[in-house]
Amino acid sequence: MQKKLVAGNWKMYKDKSETFELISQLKEKLNSFFPDVDVAICPPFTSIELAGELLKNSKIQLGAQNMHSEVEGAFTGEVSAKMLKSFGVKFVILGHSERRTYFKETDEFINQKIKRAIEFDIKPIFCLGETLEERESGKTFQVVENQLTKGLSGISRIDLEKIVIAYEPVWAIGTGKTATPEQAQEVHSFLRKKISELYDSEIAMRVRILYGGSVKPENARDLFKQPDIDGGLIGGACLKADSFYQIILAAQD
Repeated sequence: MQKKLVAGNWKMYKDKSETFELISQLKEKLNSFFPDVDVAICPPFTSIELAGELLKNSKIQLGAQNMHSEVEGAFTGEVSAKMLKSFGVKFVILGHSERRTYFKETDEFINQKIKRAIEFDIKPIFCLGETLEERESGKTFQVVENQLTKGLSGISRIDLEKIVIAYEPVWAIGTGKTATPEQAQEVHSFLRKKISELYDSEIAMRVRILYGGSVKPENARDLFKQPDIDGGLIGGACLKADSFYQIILAAQD
């Protein structure tokens, strides 16, 4: 079995001083006991350099929340894989529903980003998931299969091993609603089966599929016990060291 991964998506929170405070608190907690779990934090771009410095000689890995598909160019306000790599970034969140919704990112554009991240040896955390309307109309599997297939278009079997997939039902992100462990497992199992069909069963078992969507210390353990859930992409609960640490501990059990 793969080692579980717990990644914290800070979204548009934490200025420079708050970044210092949160990372310092988290390192203090993890210094006394670091579970056998991969841990990553994804601060905003303004905190990437500071976070990278603070995480040196730490087991916590640095991630970013987004990147452009081009290496450089006239793309005002954008950040490239080359830039992220220069700061020691190991993971990058791609295809998050907030990027799809607010910035109209397409499956094809996300696919280009995934390929570029791999080129620079940055592991994509490739997000997909359905809206409440899509779930209620029985389209969950159709939606996630479409996002998965288009997002992985042209990705080789070797490169697939470098990708982390995150199932995030849009209706559970920041709403306080959480898919039940059984609901989450059902979709994770479906995604793993589809990966097996696109590639093979061996690689499908090695790909980590995270759950994201209002994961909290209270529900993390039950979610992570599911056979096809390999960790979590954590939103609000990662903004406090104690709650994030409790989720990391839950992934160890």
